[in-house]
Amino acid sequence: MRYSKLVNKLGTYSALAIGTYLLSKSIMRARRTFPLNNKVVLIAGGTRGLGLVLARKIAREGGKVVICGRSEKSLKEASLDLEKITSKHLAVPCDITDKEQVKQLIQRINAELGTVDVLINNASIVQVGPMDLMDEEDFQKAMDVHTWGPLNLINEVLPEMKRKKIGRIVNIVSVGGIISYPHLLPYTISKHALSGLSKGVTAEVNERNIRITSVYPGLMRTGSPRNINVKGKHEKEYAWFKIADSLPGISMNADTSANRIINAIKRGDQTLVLTFPAKLISLLQVLAPDFTISMFKLDNYFLPDKPISGQHKSQKGYESESKLSRNVLTKKTDEAAVKYQEL
Repeated sequence: MRYSKLVNKLGTYSALAIGTYLLSKSIMRARRTFPLNNKVVLIAGGTRGLGLVLARKIAREGGKVVICGRSEKSLKEASLDLEKITSKHLAVPCDITDKEQVKQLIQRINAELGTVDVLINNASIVQVGPMDLMDEEDFQKAMDVHTWGPLNLINEVLPEMKRKKIGRIVNIVSVGGIISYPHLLPYTISKHALSGLSKGVTAEVNERNIRITSVYPGLMRTGSPRNINVKGKHEKEYAWFKIADSLPGISMNADTSANRIINAIKRGDQTLVLTFPAKLISLLQVLAPDFTISMFKLDNYFLPDKPISGQHKSQKGYESESKLSRNVLTKKTDEAAVKYQEL
């Protein structure tokens, strides 16, 4: 009887402790809620794909959206798209790997809209192909876009956030910043670097109301495969990447991803992993890293091998289309390419 009473008491105390913890966590989240209305939101890589989806949704919530990118044509098209939603937006040409251009970008935003409240680092470059075909320039470009560019932007906006004692920084990393999948080496190396940068900044920024969110999306249907850079057996390399990026149940709709990212911004979440497969593979990487590597070694066996000639030629995904990449499996990706201006 005494033992039974003790178990009941422990159960009651445990339930109370868990309930108290969940309640306090809910209260803290409520206190951290960060509405986006009238906030100045800078999205690097906001002209198409996920960046454009985020820009549209934040604009609908009343945010003052700034998108930047290197292509003036893409910026103009995205700006016309945003004009249908709001007049409170800017589309500014900027190469985020150039410190001086980043400084000029922030100065213009400060002058026309006010200081940046939210920075979203979404600019990306993807090179697909065997490691043997990737040269130093491929790795350097990936590091510039995924690591040095975000660092340049963070260094420019963070001092003002610290002065105001409030702000949000979101780094769109990728599950490729947790695991290293074959035939994506420049991408995964640079995304690992971005993950380290994001976590490190999170640890060093002590102001309670400045929150850094590291986002690790898995495969996402944004229509972006057509703009990747492909080396090797172009048609085969492009086909496996596009099909994987299109499969329902494995890849996530871009609108759903954007909604979850925006909610994470408002709550001030430190980490967000998107898609169940990404969560599963991330867990496997921690619990059984050797097994994960063995899985990828097996995958690599089935990926296209190195061609005999023309091995270092790089071409875009849309230049690598074939019957292999045009099928019922990739229909949703082709539709997303139109919807999210990847054409």
